[in-house]
Amino acid sequence: MDHPSDRADGAGARLSRQLLVIVDPVARRADGESVRIAKDVLCAGATAKICLPEGPTEFAKALARRGARRPVVIGDDRALLRAVSLLHRERELSGAVLSMVPVGGAVSLAHSLGIPAGTVAAARAALDGTERRLDLLVDDSDGVVLGNLRIPPVAETAGETPGERDAARPWLRTCRSLVRTLDPRPSRGAPADAGVPARLRIEADGVTLVDLDQPLTGVSVGPATGTGLARVEVRHASADGRAAPVCTQARTVTVSGADFRYRADTVTIGGPVRRRTWTVRVGAWGLALP
Repeated sequence: MDHPSDRADGAGARLSRQLLVIVDPVARRADGESVRIAKDVLCAGATAKICLPEGPTEFAKALARRGARRPVVIGDDRALLRAVSLLHRERELSGAVLSMVPVGGAVSLAHSLGIPAGTVAAARAALDGTERRLDLLVDDSDGVVLGNLRIPPVAETAGETPGERDAARPWLRTCRSLVRTLDPRPSRGAPADAGVPARLRIEADGVTLVDLDQPLTGVSVGPATGTGLARVEVRHASADGRAAPVCTQARTVTVSGADFRYRADTVTIGGPVRRRTWTVRVGAWGLALP
């Protein structure tokens, strides 16, 4: 039996040629030429209404007023995630088929979902592609994850470890070293060791994989293609860094313990929270792909 993620509803059915093309403002600023090419291809192959929202509020209004038009987003990963999130919160995601033309700097999520990298190829897929039903991770605050979820150590903020910050800014490492030399006492209100592992409880379908007494260096959750489940990987802290990760698959994943942040789809940062549950929704949304 086919998994819903691997087939289109009404296989071979032609997608609507009535389009609502929403051009994200970030895309217009980042690469106006690619936006122009995408609009030309879409308008040449379908009846398209072009919307140029100036921000998230206008973006939401344009999507809500789409009527019978099929939405096409020209933008980056954040714009795609915004469109899916809005449709999910309006409980209209199951009846919509989204298309996307990736334009901008952060488009790795779009490519991982199968959307072509080239502007013309992506626009043609939006016109002539086939609907694919994809799984979705939904959390208990109604947030959505299209691809992967990563939980770094507690001390990380904005999805960036202290080591990553220092590598990008060598002067910061030098300043920190100087401060430690002058005053070795830890800063008040901050952990003495900013790189300490997290202590979290990880549960998969109600079964505890790791408890609070086992320090972790990271947790990742992503789609297990074709199964309707999420792939869960938990990495333990160890002196030599060689501890084998704990891996499993589950329909629901719950993380609890000390305050933690998480990065979803490489573009959004959630938290801090003390407990969050993610549940797989099988075939929850449709995307036009080649």
